[in-house]
Amino acid sequence: MEDARLRGHVRALDGVRGLAVLMVLGLHFIGNMEPTTPLEGVVAHAFIYGTLGVDLFFVLSGFLITGILVEAKGSTGYFRNFYMRRALRIFPLYYGVLAVVFFIAPLIPPLRDPSFSVLQGRQLWAWLYGVNIFDAIQGALSFRYIDHFWSLAVEEHFYFFWPLIVWLCPKRTLLGVSAGIALASLAARATCASLHVNVIAIDVLTPFRLDALCFGGFLAVAARGPGGLNQLVRALKIGAPAAALLLACLYAFNRVTSMWTLPLHEVRTSLFAVLFGSMIVASVATPPERLLSRIFRSKAMVSLGKYSYGLYVLHHFFSYYFMSHRTEFVVAGWVGSHLLAVFLQAAVGLGLSIVAARLSFRFFEKPFLEMKRLWTSKPAPADALVAEAGASSPGGAGASGQ
Repeated sequence: MEDARLRGHVRALDGVRGLAVLMVLGLHFIGNMEPTTPLEGVVAHAFIYGTLGVDLFFVLSGFLITGILVEAKGSTGYFRNFYMRRALRIFPLYYGVLAVVFFIAPLIPPLRDPSFSVLQGRQLWAWLYGVNIFDAIQGALSFRYIDHFWSLAVEEHFYFFWPLIVWLCPKRTLLGVSAGIALASLAARATCASLHVNVIAIDVLTPFRLDALCFGGFLAVAARGPGGLNQLVRALKIGAPAAALLLACLYAFNRVTSMWTLPLHEVRTSLFAVLFGSMIVASVATPPERLLSRIFRSKAMVSLGKYSYGLYVLHHFFSYYFMSHRTEFVVAGWVGSHLLAVFLQAAVGLGLSIVAARLSFRFFEKPFLEMKRLWTSKPAPADALVAEAGASSPGGAGASGQ
């Protein structure tokens, strides 16, 4: 029987999603600053790790989507319902933003700059969720205001093929397939890094990012297997410290030698995914009165999680403008401190992003979300459930939500 803690909407996972989007916002509003002092260099370097927020989104997407698919397996309209619900959650804002960028913004005189002209010439890649593919070919992030759409392309590609794999595989097999794809993705990334393949391609192409998504899927299946969530928690109490120790050792190794720097960087990325997965499981399993649960269930974190898709999609219009125009130097002239200016600008950017995301959710996304009720999975027939149980005896969900 499925653990009750995994049923329905899990509030703590909204908080995890909120943490992921905060990490990305920190990267783009603070980590991308131009340091002018050693202290600012340290601050910028710390916030650059916000790029791992994307990895957290990937693990969370794999966990949520796989859980949804496993629970819907055998139900009427399994594929139709999944794809329609994903489309209603993701497409309106994504394509709405593209329409503004490609058709409306160029008609506004202040926005008639080379950035939008360049984007228009590459727009087909964006319409087809191919931003990451174009970036890989170019060897650079090539879409300016919508550079971050590469990760939305990765998730969309995952959503496209993963339902078929879940449908074809009994739970035990799905565990092996998830683990196998995750390890193959890491191996491919580390091998290509050692061969000095285009770094951007390694960072953004879907096959190279499946380790985090499939590890999240592995955890979702394991949480619904024999022993359930409690057994998974016991396993991660060993696995998470082991991953953290190995991560520390790899960092220490690369501090004293430059040997294997590039492939070991990719290994470290996957180890962070293990730690993120452990945090996700802990957030679900931890009793509400514990500190970790209180943090992720707090009103602020849950609110960030609720609007995380809009925050992720829209914030970069502010952060890219700030970065490309280096507006923090203007603010620094007013307040007398560059670092203070960076944080003030980040606070303004965060506020503007939250307002934009909330308005988008309330007046644009919500009507589409309300249509999801038309594509709700019906319970699987009893004989299908029995067959699945017998076969398996000894699931953007990231930024876009469930």
